[in-house]
Amino acid sequence: MTSLLAYVGAAIGEIAGCFSFWAWLRLGKSVWWVAPGLVSLSVFAYLLTLVNATAAGRAYAAYGGVYIAASLFWLWAIDGTRPDRWDVVGAAICLVGAGIILFGPRPVVS
Repeated sequence: MTSLLAYVGAAIGEIAGCFSFWAWLRLGKSVWWVAPGLVSLSVFAYLLTLVNATAAGRAYAAYGGVYIAASLFWLWAIDGTRPDRWDVVGAAICLVGAGIILFGPRPVVS
C-alpha cells in the first residue's frame, strides 16, 4: 500500500512539475510558475525512494505504468480532453506491465 501511495503521489508531483514548465513555455504564464514546479519535481523524486523495490531501476520501470495512467487522468481532469478507448487500453497494458515488474517472483539472493 505504501508503494501505491508513493507512486500516485510521485505521479502527481512529476506531472504538476512538468506542467509548470509547459505553462510557462507553451501557455505564456509567468516564469514564477516554474518555482512551485521545481518543488513538485523534488517531491516526486523523494516519493520514488519510498517504493518497496529491490532496485531503483525496477522501481522506476514500474512507475512508468503509473505515470502513463496518471497522465491520462491529467488529460481528462486538467486539459479537459477525455481519453479515448485506445488511451485506456494502452494505460491498462502499462499498469499490468508495471505490476509484473514490481510483483513478479524473483529468486532470493543470499
